[in-house]
Amino acid sequence: MKEEKAYQRLRKIIHVDMDAFFASVEQRDRPDLKGLPVVVGGSPSGRGVIAAASYEARRYGIRSAMPSAKAVRLCPDLVFVKPRFERYKEASEMIRSVFLEYTDLVEPLSLDEAYLDVTENHFGIRSAREVAIQIKVKIRERTGLTASAGIATNKFLAKMASDLDKPDGLSVITPEKAPGFLKQLPIARFHGIGKATEQRMILLGIETGGDLLQWSEVDLAKEFGKAGHHYYRIVRGLDERPVSPDRVRKSIGKERTFSEDLSDPDEMVEILDTLALEVLGVLVRLERTAKTVTLKVRYSDFETITRSRSLSQWIHTEEALGVMQEVIRELFEETEAGDRNVRLLGVTLSGLNREGEEWEQLGLAF
Repeated sequence: MKEEKAYQRLRKIIHVDMDAFFASVEQRDRPDLKGLPVVVGGSPSGRGVIAAASYEARRYGIRSAMPSAKAVRLCPDLVFVKPRFERYKEASEMIRSVFLEYTDLVEPLSLDEAYLDVTENHFGIRSAREVAIQIKVKIRERTGLTASAGIATNKFLAKMASDLDKPDGLSVITPEKAPGFLKQLPIARFHGIGKATEQRMILLGIETGGDLLQWSEVDLAKEFGKAGHHYYRIVRGLDERPVSPDRVRKSIGKERTFSEDLSDPDEMVEILDTLALEVLGVLVRLERTAKTVTLKVRYSDFETITRSRSLSQWIHTEEALGVMQEVIRELFEETEAGDRNVRLLGVTLSGLNREGEEWEQLGLAF
């Protein structure tokens, strides 16, 4: 009886992730692009990078954040489309309205993905799987786009589940299946474990969740610092974070750790340009504005420095990319990167507001 009551208290979380969202919107709006390898991003003739790739393009190994010039080498017939963030926002608002028909507990992560807590939903549907099916159907009917959904008792597992059967997938990880699923999973498939950490773990003999389970929390913390506690919990499927519709982000950042230290300044600047695009994409998707740009550099001896600059204008559209990249390059010139080898680069936007709020702060409200 106690076990049954405990099971009844488990939450029902859905993670909805749109399939190749930006590229899919472009293919929907332009039927002539359907079936073609389409990417949204900058020109391959300059320092452009890929913001999104259709599934046809992904078959060639093309991924977001890849330099456009490299993408063209992989697929000479690649079709480039400039980002239209306003169009993506319109689709995102329609998708969000579908979510809110079922629950008020919606936590958007970006324009194209969100967590939903449907433990108690507006229609009294007991099956989270049935809720997910209805949401997927309504999204397709109203937007012409497909979504993948993952269902589990917590956010981490739901996020993992949504990636299992893309595109147009629907996967459930039950409490009974979770231990076996995580045990056999390659370490690279764990959400939150990047390439550098993956390589480090493999050197330590950690190639699967089963290998990670053999490590104590103390030993993981010694090896990976605070992240070690996180790794100890996720491989056991533990995640108590609630779905928070009012979650306030103070900053948006992206960073990259390199398996081999970098010494070429031009290569570092190219990577920083890519990080700037990724960060700006998140800002636009979350419908936020930002005022401060921060560069993070970690040298090969692990000394870490940051350089920041607050701008006179608000960053809030893709047109600000050139300004951001120029500021980041100027901040980069203030570092010793190049004279000293670098193992990590990062870009962060802070001083965030929702779009429109900045006008009120400047005394320009209508």
